[in-house]
Amino acid sequence: MAANAVPKIRSLSQKFKPLLDRILVIKDEPLTKTKGGVLIPEKAQQEVNNAVVIAVGPGARTPNGDYIKPNVNVGDKVLLPKFGGTKIDIDGEELHLFKEADLLAVIEKDS
Repeated sequence: MAANAVPKIRSLSQKFKPLLDRILVIKDEPLTKTKGGVLIPEKAQQEVNNAVVIAVGPGARTPNGDYIKPNVNVGDKVLLPKFGGTKIDIDGEELHLFKEADLLAVIEKDS
């Protein structure tokens, strides 16, 4: 995701607040070029299953009404399942909404 996209993402996250344990993400762009500079045709591009979290709900509720805080935070990079989630269009931007339990992993940043 480009650095100039951050203000737009922040704006989207303020317009859309997930409920309960739902997580709003924006998928990474597919690779369009190899490391050697060869362009990859659209049909040959692999589907992206990495995304950045842009909004997080307050968490699931326990039987007594307390919230269980989600394990992901805004800005985390996550691994998505191949299927699932709900596609949402906000201001022309394609976003996806998942339940926290459907996310496969948090991808740690290199240090």
